Amino acid sequence: MADAPLFRDPTHDGAADPVAIWNRRTSEWWLVYTNRRTTAPGPGVSWVYGTDLGVAASADGGRTWTYRGTLPGLETEWGRNTFWAPEIIWHDGLYHMYVSYIRGIRDDWNGAASIRHYTSPDLLDWTHHGALDLGSDRVIDACVFPLPGGGWRMWFKDDSHGSLTCAADSPDLYHWRTTGLAVGHRPHEGPNVFELGGHYWMLVDEWRGQGVLRSDDLTTWEHRGLILDRPGSRPDDATIGLHADVVVQGETAYVFYFTHPGRVGPATDDDTYATRRSSLQVAAARVTDGTLHCDRDEPVHLDLAPAP
Repeated sequence: MADAPLFRDPTHDGAADPVAIWNRRTSEWWLVYTNRRTTAPGPGVSWVYGTDLGVAASADGGRTWTYRGTLPGLETEWGRNTFWAPEIIWHDGLYHMYVSYIRGIRDDWNGAASIRHYTSPDLLDWTHHGALDLGSDRVIDACVFPLPGGGWRMWFKDDSHGSLTCAADSPDLYHWRTTGLAVGHRPHEGPNVFELGGHYWMLVDEWRGQGVLRSDDLTTWEHRGLILDRPGSRPDDATIGLHADVVVQGETAYVFYFTHPGRVGPATDDDTYATRRSSLQVAAARVTDGTLHCDRDEPVHLDLAPAP
């Protein structure tokens, strides 16, 4: 049975925005996450900037996790810069990572942001291919999913477009063409797309729980309510679920998300370590009668099989 919380970062206690990926070289599941600096001094929300990407590894199907450090080799310029919300997929012998990048450390939520593309054969030796041209200088939170007819689609948050989800298509994961607004029912972030129970699903962080959207074609999305919006009873799980990733195995979608156990509401200038710290959690979601259901209090018997 999976622990609750599933994982807490031992260096800053600020694990957030996780992505789960099977490491083919080491035969482990990895959680790669934004390593927020909860104890960092500085004005405003500067503690959420200057972040590395932390790594937790599991050799037992996700039941236990060990902190391994931070991903090396991502910097391409001097200074203390910011890496957020990685998306990592495996294709044709390479891992492709699309990660939000901000130069330096800010003390507010404004300013330029881009999505950078890296590739690696082993999740450690990374080659930088540059920032994507997505028609905006304020884009974060990439999600990539294969299109049924070939090629790929990326969904991302565009802060210059009202904090809504826009999309871009690619034939090869290197060259992208924007296709415009994809989801605009209300401001949100952190899109994540998966297939389960005969439908495509998207989770988005609405800052009141995870918004659930359903599609039959990856283009038209219907809002289908919320999950992880009500307090759970497990340790560190009594607040809303934030910025999630999903691993589908069989008829179950394992939702990896984070919580701020000591906080109600958004980050503020008055945050303390107690309200900044965050924990990674996992919950099981399933489709019944065309609806995605997730009981965050259900014990999760996590035994992830290797990814194909």
